[in-house]
Amino acid sequence: MAARKVVITCAVTGSIHTPTMSDHLPITPTEIAEAAIGAAEAGAAILHLHARDPETGRPSPDPDLFMEFLPRIKQSCDAVLNITTGGGHNMSVDQRLEAALRAAPEMCSLNMGSMNFGIFGAAAKFDAWKHDWERPYLESTRDFIFRNTFADIERILKDLGQGHGTRFEFECYDVGHIYTLAHFLERGLVEPPLFAQFIFGILGGIGPDPDNLLHMKRTADRLLGDAYAFSVLGAGRHQMPLATMGAILGGNVRVGLEDSLTIGSGQLARSNAEQVTKIRGIVEALGLEVATPAEARAALALKGGDRVAF
Repeated sequence: MAARKVVITCAVTGSIHTPTMSDHLPITPTEIAEAAIGAAEAGAAILHLHARDPETGRPSPDPDLFMEFLPRIKQSCDAVLNITTGGGHNMSVDQRLEAALRAAPEMCSLNMGSMNFGIFGAAAKFDAWKHDWERPYLESTRDFIFRNTFADIERILKDLGQGHGTRFEFECYDVGHIYTLAHFLERGLVEPPLFAQFIFGILGGIGPDPDNLLHMKRTADRLLGDAYAFSVLGAGRHQMPLATMGAILGGNVRVGLEDSLTIGSGQLARSNAEQVTKIRGIVEALGLEVATPAEARAALALKGGDRVAF
């Protein structure tokens, strides 16, 4: 019997961590491109991408910044490029969609609901900051709701999905998000194979308990049946343990400096590639195989890198 293929997603920089937290966090387009290419070379089939202001490191929706690294990554590796539609805190839906609509990528992330998204706890861990925006940015999440209403989701599915042939990494931060995904499946607004990313450990979402992963999978199995594949994202120190559990349960895995800055207890990861290499070793030690980009495209019915706009 052939070994099961596990898709590794690497989320390269994100919009949660700030430059003070790690000198290894990619900021400039060149750093993002090099980090993404390194992650692909280490075994990531999907690269999940955000942009940042190269001067301040603040998350940015500017499509011109995305276009500084997307073509370079595409030219250097065959990985699937997955562009955020979550953006960063206090970006409008229009801003969050601008880069994806220009790039028409194979895949985008899509948060399956509005939620409290609390990262203010990180502000207490540092006394000095590289940039003035960092502490207020974190503290503002005490009074922040990430918005993705049913109408917002419908718009994204129409404009990106129908309009550009983009498929989605459906980000499920709680059990209710799986029900929302099932709702859109029932309405025919999404089509199998669905790629559900189960996310654990964000304050405001479901906690990083192993029982919660089992509950999320059982719920998705009941509601989505054979219409979906899942992947597991554990925030912070929960990254590797929950990803390992996800692989054992038949899922795929996500790592990267967007989700965790460490490679072990109290030890900063030096690169995204280092995290990919570690989870790849775990996956292979379990007797599983890491999917190539071509295998990921086939499994997730993606349109192919020759049909993007970059």
